[in-house]
Amino acid sequence: MSTDSTASRKRPAIVIGGGLTGMLAARVLSDYTDVIVIERDVLPEQPEPRKGLPQASHTHMLWSGGADAIESLLPGTAKELDAAGAHRIPLTTGMVAYSAKGWYRRWDESHYAIACSRDLLDWVVRGQVLKHAGSRITVMEDTTVLGLTGTADAVTGVSIRRAADDQEDTLLADLVVDASGKGSRAPNWLEDLGAPQPATREVDSGLVYASRVVQAPPGLPDNWPIINVQPDPRAGVPGQTGVILPIEGGRWLVTLSGTRGGQPTSDPEHFQRFALGLRHPIVGELLSRTKPLGPVQVSRMTANRRRFYEKTAMPENLLVLGDAVAAYNPTYGHGMSVAAQGAVALGETIRRRGWRSPGLTARAQKAITKPVATAWAFATGTDVFYEGATETGPTLGERVAARFVDRLNLTATGSGRVARALTDVMTLQAGPEALAHPSTLIAAAVGPLKPQLTQPPLTAEERQALDYTT
Repeated sequence: MSTDSTASRKRPAIVIGGGLTGMLAARVLSDYTDVIVIERDVLPEQPEPRKGLPQASHTHMLWSGGADAIESLLPGTAKELDAAGAHRIPLTTGMVAYSAKGWYRRWDESHYAIACSRDLLDWVVRGQVLKHAGSRITVMEDTTVLGLTGTADAVTGVSIRRAADDQEDTLLADLVVDASGKGSRAPNWLEDLGAPQPATREVDSGLVYASRVVQAPPGLPDNWPIINVQPDPRAGVPGQTGVILPIEGGRWLVTLSGTRGGQPTSDPEHFQRFALGLRHPIVGELLSRTKPLGPVQVSRMTANRRRFYEKTAMPENLLVLGDAVAAYNPTYGHGMSVAAQGAVALGETIRRRGWRSPGLTARAQKAITKPVATAWAFATGTDVFYEGATETGPTLGERVAARFVDRLNLTATGSGRVARALTDVMTLQAGPEALAHPSTLIAAAVGPLKPQLTQPPLTAEERQALDYTT
């Protein structure tokens, strides 16, 4: 594409990254201008893995707060996912979860989650975006962004290198969105422009993820639940988790994780032993009834990292979204939902303030902080208690908050009201402030209304299908 040296002429918006975050941002921007999406990979034409998304082999959850956001931007996406084999799982009805404080009960549906492989989700969303926006979005694949052009006051575009001819070029833009994920180089690019870099906080529990796709046992009910064994972060031992996620094609995606001193490996035999050694062995017991469909995939890029761009004197016309702003311990599955809500916030900011209005990107950067902060609180509120996660350990505020959350979790094992409030926040359909509602505080003070369960709350039909008697 040729560059344009006439400052007054309308230029496109540029989105760096063609993943979920980038495509949703492009969808929003296409209502106002032409959009160029610059993607380092060659994007697959089918739901297949790609090099730039290694974490796709692990479990990904799209909570209802994120799914609703995507549906508002791309009506019909839920139907497309369903047709492709994704599962809509009612919450907490469709979840068998062992929390640090005991088994959660399976209350009537109040929320939901979409369960499928990440490859399928990205493929469906990308197809929906390109179908909706038509010719307004151009995707430049196999192209690397080298840096930003402009000054510390305003970004004017990007410099790129195309792999096909190894040629470099400059593309000018009215707005640049960095949606390049965890590997974002935005701090370096800002430094090159002479702009301040954002303050950064990292909480790294040393978590390692190991995942494997397996064939689910035959004859299971269609509405098979998510199975989730969680750690107790304050037990003084490494935190180990196990999740079984039903995905398309009659398969399960099984993800195990462990912090320093208790990490899983890629050894298939160790994978099974690790699952059996969790706080409850249900994941390992169910895994023994399955057929492996591939190797164990391991990832170590799991640190929580947040860059506070909203508090930084950013150049005009530059916005950072998704994992490039904050990356989380994947246990809570918040990354995709935060990205979707961030795209919605961008659209609302443009509608309120006007396209190309002064200070637009600064306002949008602040608008996305609500879902970012909620997901950050969930992830770091647990990980900060593991040895070595930070240099100084948990703050006083984090300790106080943890005690309150512990009480809520205990109460949620036997109180539908508190379970609903926690699920409101977990699914990103409410912020943490919802947990301070007087009715929730009173319920937490009273404690659980029902006795704790001593066994996984599988239904009689689920137990019969698996001959599960443990």
